[in-house]
Amino acid sequence: MRLDKILASSGIGTRSEVRRLIASGAVAVNGVTICKSDSKVSLEDEITVNGKAVQGQTKLYYLLDKPDGVLTAMEDPRLANVGDFIPASLRGKKLAPVGRLDYHTSGLLIITNDGTLSHRLQSPKYKIAKTYLAEYKGCEWTQGDISELKEGITLTDMDEPVKLAPAVLEPLDDNKAYITLTEGKTHEVRRIFAKYGKEVLSLRRIRLADLVIDVNEEAQGQLRPLTSGEIDMLRQAVGLGESDGDN
Repeated sequence: MRLDKILASSGIGTRSEVRRLIASGAVAVNGVTICKSDSKVSLEDEITVNGKAVQGQTKLYYLLDKPDGVLTAMEDPRLANVGDFIPASLRGKKLAPVGRLDYHTSGLLIITNDGTLSHRLQSPKYKIAKTYLAEYKGCEWTQGDISELKEGITLTDMDEPVKLAPAVLEPLDDNKAYITLTEGKTHEVRRIFAKYGKEVLSLRRIRLADLVIDVNEEAQGQLRPLTSGEIDMLRQAVGLGESDGDN
């Protein structure tokens, strides 16, 4: 991560002020004076400004391909959970999953400490598209079913009827289908399929906004940082400005 970005995120000053500080020789990394703003440093490095250690929380963004059979929580005494996939070096950075995937749903999960972005990505107000690949047991989808989903159906399987936002369903061969939602009701995909007499056998989220992962499952359990372009795309999708530098 760039030195000037870490310093700006830590509240030392604006990007231009931070760059002037660095150029003046006031900044050291692990005891060595650094004069280039774009120098790459890590969160584990000791950074000082005029001899004083920098304290602060920089914003972090990761993509986890959550495996099936993993709880969307940062810790749990009994079950495998998302926190198990976070390296020890990132503990204490206030990372948390954006929303949740069911225990038996795999796929794309954002992990971040950017509370504003997390809240907006989960808010129905911003209509963030989420696409799932479902494998199911049951009869084929009809055009009438697909049209109903586009209009927005009402679920009556719980105590109170729930009106759903429109959903887009694309049937595939071999009893598979893509389904795209813009909200996240409890067990929404499975309940939709059940309403039409189908049982979901496996479910994988492959898309959030314009962030897409492979439909194949070989990458389950892998964690990687989001690129600066991916971060900017997500921020723009929820009405935030671009991030302040390379991730």
